[in-house]
Amino acid sequence: MKKVRTRIAPSPTGNPHIGTMFQGLLDYVFAKKHGGDFIVRIEDTDQKRKMENAEEELFKAFAWIGIEPDESPVHGGKFGPYRQSERLKIYNKHAKDLIESGKAYYCFCSPARLERVRADMQKAGQPPMYDRHCRDIDPVEAKRRSESENCVVRMIVPDGETIVLKDLIRGEIKFESRVVDDQVLLKSDGFPTYHLAVVVDDHLMEISHVVRGEEWISSAPKHILLYRYFGWDMPALVHTPLLRNPDKSKLSKRHGHAQVDWYVKEGYLKEAVVNFLATRVWNHPKGEEVFGMEELIEHFDLADMHITGPIVDLDKLKWLNGQWIRRMGDNELLERMEPFVPSGLARDKLEKIWPLVKERIEKLSDIEELTDYLVEMPELDVKAVLRESKVNAVKTAEYLGQVIEALETVDSWSVSQLEKRLHQLQEETGWKPRPAFMTIRLAATGRSATPPLFDTLEVIGKTETIKRLAHAKEKLE
Repeated sequence: MKKVRTRIAPSPTGNPHIGTMFQGLLDYVFAKKHGGDFIVRIEDTDQKRKMENAEEELFKAFAWIGIEPDESPVHGGKFGPYRQSERLKIYNKHAKDLIESGKAYYCFCSPARLERVRADMQKAGQPPMYDRHCRDIDPVEAKRRSESENCVVRMIVPDGETIVLKDLIRGEIKFESRVVDDQVLLKSDGFPTYHLAVVVDDHLMEISHVVRGEEWISSAPKHILLYRYFGWDMPALVHTPLLRNPDKSKLSKRHGHAQVDWYVKEGYLKEAVVNFLATRVWNHPKGEEVFGMEELIEHFDLADMHITGPIVDLDKLKWLNGQWIRRMGDNELLERMEPFVPSGLARDKLEKIWPLVKERIEKLSDIEELTDYLVEMPELDVKAVLRESKVNAVKTAEYLGQVIEALETVDSWSVSQLEKRLHQLQEETGWKPRPAFMTIRLAATGRSATPPLFDTLEVIGKTETIKRLAHAKEKLE
């Protein structure tokens, strides 16, 4: 068996798509399981849609998710160049080889004529295919005209043939050649279409397994014919399902969660994203739900994939992310959390509060919402304070004054001393525990739910706590 070599060939036409990472992950894991190579090729022949910095962002996304190519425009390799725009001479040569062998022909039809042909076919209820108008031009005459006229190169699709796609996970899929178009292989600007470039590149780069999305199934018969025309062995073909939204619609770029940077900005861990993407089409043989890249490589098998449209269930992703957060060591997690920490929250304060909020965090970005009250004085909800205190504003303000006096006598600002003194005050005033402590919590944090009150006050600090309580007392008076 020849060495396993897989590839992904994205186009640099926008921000990296999570579907690209999904596809790349499957290619990467399969290659690594079999001791093979994973290649990233850049399909940049559509120069009009090419976006500046898109390629750079793509490799950043791969690096973030933990996929390191063995060969690419960045990593190099003996099968380069790895950008299609740098391989035009190779494609032109192979297109001419097909013409000379009678497997392709020059087409001189104008865009206007092609549009009329498509419109006429649609009116007749037929698929909008090329009518082979230029297919019977004498080859010698066609070659002469090609030297001075705009033209494209089209492949010749045989009549009356059944073309069989042998997919490793879907089995045999049959196509009648009459519904396969005479595909353009080389455009008038000398750039190849996807169909010529992908076949030539996969062969010359010795790709053993083409693992790609199911949207390319309809293109497979064209590629099968091209392999036959060139006299090359076919790589194994696997067409994976596409990621979908919960309503089964295609995950397109207009959805925020289709972009890789959305997952980064939302504070998802790369380990959780890898874990999540794998479980969209594959189940761990031991029934494990939480597993990392190494374990995935060890157990993954293409034959075990399920092809029903995988759903991007963000609730499931959030759950997995929480699991990974609680698995990770505090030091590493705090380092990763750094971009999300409110600018005014010092590291020492974060480290004190961290054990109290860790179990509540599902995404790294949650840290701001869970700790912002530690950084800035919160808005006071007077109605909420009075609802909890069970007494009027005057008596509530009077109680907060007593709390301030009690806290000013605390020499050692620690959880144990705060707990001791405030419990003592609660007994002295005759307030019941919930009104007594919830009133302090709301006045000091602006929230009804925080980590334990005395731990929270310790982190806020003596000066700031008394300042906040005094502010609340003033608002109530």
